[in-house]
Amino acid sequence: MSDKFFDDLQRAAKHAYDNAYAPYSNFSVGAAALTFEDKIITGCNVENASYGLTVCAERNCLASGIVQGEQKFRTIVIYTETSKLTPPCGACRQVISEFLEPNAIVSATNQLGERVDWSVAELLPDAFTPKDLE
Repeated sequence: MSDKFFDDLQRAAKHAYDNAYAPYSNFSVGAAALTFEDKIITGCNVENASYGLTVCAERNCLASGIVQGEQKFRTIVIYTETSKLTPPCGACRQVISEFLEPNAIVSATNQLGERVDWSVAELLPDAFTPKDLE
């Protein structure tokens, strides 16, 4: 991913982070995904008093893209304001593997400008995908 795309995605993920609804954990997360038409889609985590109904930023981001007619994404960036960069949870890894190719990059970044990249396959080796249903 080019630096320009990463910078744009990081800014968009930070903006989504600013809109997160995290009154219970106080752990806000923003995400931004890039489509193959270079459109940026964002999402944030939305918590719920019934904790199990909380939805992560990554899943909200990809679901928002689906609503907008997108079904495949080039990359996704996750933004938190923590000193330890945060990878996606297991549920998000499964959803990411549904909509991004195994070699697509998933990036985590923070307010310090730090960044770590993984491929989808690194985050979820041997993922169960639509190909397994054929």
